[in-house]
This record gives sequence, structure tokens and C-alpha cells, in this order.
Amino acid sequence: MSVLDSIRSGLVPVHREGYPFLLIGASVSAVLLWLVPPLGWICVLITVWIAYFFRDPERVTPVREGLVISPADGRVCLVGPAVPPAELGLGDAPLPRVCIFMNVFDVHVNRAPLAGRVSRIAYRPGKFLSADLDKASEDNERSGMVLETSLGRFGVVQIAGLVARRIVSFVHEGDSLAPGQRYGLIRFGSRVDVYMPAGARPAVAEGQRAIAGETVLADLAAPGAETTYRVD
Repeated sequence: MSVLDSIRSGLVPVHREGYPFLLIGASVSAVLLWLVPPLGWICVLITVWIAYFFRDPERVTPVREGLVISPADGRVCLVGPAVPPAELGLGDAPLPRVCIFMNVFDVHVNRAPLAGRVSRIAYRPGKFLSADLDKASEDNERSGMVLETSLGRFGVVQIAGLVARRIVSFVHEGDSLAPGQRYGLIRFGSRVDVYMPAGARPAVAEGQRAIAGETVLADLAAPGAETTYRVD
């Protein structure tokens, strides 16, 4: 492998959603470097941070019937039963829930927690409270997705945060998703909640770090089942 190939293999790709921001940042940096160099270098640093924020690393997803994989990078901030958002149509009884808070330094590309068909996408406007608060699930702007799977229906809710102002979805109702497949992104700090069928037991604890597409949130299958892996 050449030196150039080694450098290229070590770089993390930037998601296409970040291209417009990088173009703006690079353009403003070029102008300011010409007119006011100190401000120009500050703008260069901001542009580099934008590239870092929109990074989209490859992930190796464990694939097996019963595995529920984290849809987001970040800190597990809440674990326990909660009533899912009404717009998802999952009923008004509390369901097992895991909430993952993403700060501005985490990868913000979201991934499907397991294989299934998107039966519903529901957007609801709201506030922009800090996403690690419990009431953010009810009050904040959010976009929910229902996955119909062989294990039942799962709700995955992207929640805007204090800084986040845009929830982006890459999928539509009727689409089929593979475990770990990219399905959306939230810009600049946010949270993702996963609602599981009744009886599911989360395998993570509050305060634990989760990696989208890799960390197992729950295992609903019988012990001893064989696991394969999907790279994306």
C-alpha cells in the first residue's frame, strides 16, 4: 500500500449532508484569509470542525435474529419503561425504552436498530430543550419511525436538542431497512429513543457509551444463536 493509500484509508468520510456547510465555510475562510487573516484562520478551524461533525465512519454491525442495535452514537441517558409518542400508534401502555444522547462531538448519522419495514414516519414540531432531559421526549421537535419486524413493532424517535435545528430522514414509508443501515441524521446535538415490544430487556445501563450500528441494546433471541456481521 502506498503512503497516499495509507493516508486515504485513515480518513473518515464526510456525509453528503455536510457538503453545503463545508462549501460555505471554505468560501468564507478564503475571503477572510485574504481580507482579515486572523478571522480567516478562525473560520478555517470552524470549517474543520464542521467536517468532523459530519463524519460518517464505516461500522461493523452484528446481525442475528433478536439483536437490537444502537441507532446512535452517544451516552445512554435513560433506560426504562415509557409511553411512546401518540403519533407512532404503538398504544398508550409503557414500553421498554432506551434513550441515547448525542453531544456536538458525537457522530450524528443514525442507523436502523434491526431489520424491518418502515410502516410509519411521523413528524411533530416542538421545543428545543436540552435533549438529555426526560421531558424532551414529549416537548421537543421530533421525527418518529415505526419498524415492522419479525419480533414486533419498534419505535425509533429522533429528537431535536438545544442546538439541533434540523432532523433529516433518508427513508420513506414502505422502505425496508437492514440492521445498521443509515436512515437519518440530526444536525448539531440531539437524541434518539428506541421503544421495544413489551417484555424486552435492555442490555445497557445509564451512563454507558453506545456506538451506532455496533452496540447491542437488547437481545430478544434465545441463547446460542449464530451471529454474522454486516459492514456499512
